[in-house]
Amino acid sequence: MRQTFLLRSIVAASLFLATPVLAEDAASGKDCKEAHHGRHGHRGMKGEHRLARMEHRLDRAVENGRLSQAQADAFKAEARQLRDELKAQRDAAGGQLSEDQRLQARERVRALRQKVKEAVRASAPQKT
Repeated sequence: MRQTFLLRSIVAASLFLATPVLAEDAASGKDCKEAHHGRHGHRGMKGEHRLARMEHRLDRAVENGRLSQAQADAFKAEARQLRDELKAQRDAAGGQLSEDQRLQARERVRALRQKVKEAVRASAPQKT
């Protein structure tokens, strides 16, 4: 009887001591999931991924010799400036652009992409 009483008291004491630690681990895991949106999570962050993809493509073009580093840096700077301007407009408008602003931004992004494509095509090796 004394052994079971001793065993129960040890188990109860260990649970009381471990509960705050377990609660802390569970809470920090929840915050981690909220802080990390992942690839498919937070839909408002698409612009960030697009810019990263464009930078990656430009870096690959430099590695393959299809663009110079100066050209790639200029395109990256222009893309960042465009993204920052759009973000400032969106913040000033309360989180949403008007239809005219949206169309203008879309045209500016298309023009930038077209400039990048033309620069890559101009310096691409000719197929024979």
